Amino acid sequence: MEIPLDLARTLAVVIDEGTFDAAARRLRITPSAVSQRVKALEQQLGRVLVVRSKPARATEAGAPIVRLARQVALLEHDALAEFGLDEPSARPISLALAVNADSLATWFLPALARVGERHPVVFDLHRDDQDFTAGLLESGTVLGAVTSQSAPVAGCLVRPLGVMRYEAVATPVFAERWGLALGRGAHGRGSGRSPGPAPAAALAAAPLVDFDRRDDLQREHLSAQGIDPDGPPRHFVPASSDFANAVKLGLGWGMLPAFQSADELERGALVHLDGVPIDVPLFWQQWNLRSSLLTAVADELAAEARTALARP
Repeated sequence: MEIPLDLARTLAVVIDEGTFDAAARRLRITPSAVSQRVKALEQQLGRVLVVRSKPARATEAGAPIVRLARQVALLEHDALAEFGLDEPSARPISLALAVNADSLATWFLPALARVGERHPVVFDLHRDDQDFTAGLLESGTVLGAVTSQSAPVAGCLVRPLGVMRYEAVATPVFAERWGLALGRGAHGRGSGRSPGPAPAAALAAAPLVDFDRRDDLQREHLSAQGIDPDGPPRHFVPASSDFANAVKLGLGWGMLPAFQSADELERGALVHLDGVPIDVPLFWQQWNLRSSLLTAVADELAAEARTALARP
C-alpha cells in the first residue's frame, strides 16, 4: 500500500491550521475539496486520521501520516537547495519546533534568527514545559524540541545543550513583609542583614508565583525544605517575562534564572531566599533525518546555548 503524498500533505495542513476552512485558504482550494482529500485518505488506510474538533487534531493513526508529510517536505527542501533552488524569493518551508517558555524568552530566538538569514524558512513555535515538549516530537507535531528528556524519543537524535539554573528570589520589601530571612543577595546596597534560613512557617504562608499548574519549580523548592508544596497561596502568570515581572513587582517569590534576575540582584532590587538552586538540564532532540536545514538549526541552538547556559 502506498500513501498518496498530496493527501498526506493536506492532512498535515489541516493539523497545522486547525480547521478545514483555514487549510483550504492555505492550499487555495475549497473546504469541500480539503474534506474530500482527507476522507479519501481515511478510506484508503481504513482509519480515522483527524478529530474534527476546533482545533483539529490528529488521531493516533493520523500522527505518523502527519509526521511523514513533514519529513518529506523537509527532505524536498534540502533536495531543492542542492539544486540551488532555495533562493530567498522562494516560498519558505515551515519548521515546527517546541521550546520551553524560559528558553523562548531568553536565548532561543537569536539562534533561529541566524538560520533565517541564510535559509528560506519560517518557524512554527510550540511553547510548552520542558518536561512535556518531547511528547510533541512523539506525536509528529514538531521536528525538533528543547526538552529536559535525555533519553532519545524513538526515531530522534539527542544533543545536550546545558543547564538552566533557577534560584528562589523576591523583592526585599516582600521578604520583609512576610518575615523571610534574606540570603546571599541581602548584603547589597546597605541592607545590613545577615543570611539565615527562612523560617518554614513564613515560607509556607508567603504567596508564590507559578507559571501554570504544571510548574514544579516552586514546589520542588518548598519540598526540599520540608514544606507542604500545596500549602502556600499562589499566583499563576503563564508568560515567562510576565512571570519574572510579577516576582520583581513583589506579588510573590519565585524561581528565576540568572537571565531574568542577575541585574536586579546586583543592584539590590531582588534578594535570594535561602535554598539550594534547582538545575534543569536541557537537551535538543530532533528527527533522525539527514537534513542540512535541521542540522543548521541544531548547530545554531548549540552555539547559542554554549554562551547562555551553564555547563552540567
